[in-house]
Amino acid sequence: MWIDLEREEQLSAIQSLSFEQPVVIFKHSTRCSTSSMIKSRLERSDAPEGFTFYYLDLLLYRPLSNRIAEIYSIEHESPQVLLIRNGECIYEESHMAIRMEELEEMSKN
Repeated sequence: MWIDLEREEQLSAIQSLSFEQPVVIFKHSTRCSTSSMIKSRLERSDAPEGFTFYYLDLLLYRPLSNRIAEIYSIEHESPQVLLIRNGECIYEESHMAIRMEELEEMSKN
């Protein structure tokens, strides 16, 4: 399900891909129990067809997380999910409000 997000160059690929299909970035702190619970909830959910999911380990790649916040003009949170469509972040959510169903619904707007 997850593509590891480890390099800034991948952000250009995400931008391009988002014009063809929805792209999700999940920002995860491996030291946070809430983040682990949300990651598990996402993995147990049925992923919408046609979505691509990226996983960012915040502890290893904090500068990349900061760059994402800058590109999409969002405030950094953890855990956090971003839905990228047509080169823009059309939806972002954090903590317990992160749900696969919400991602699917927001992609239709």
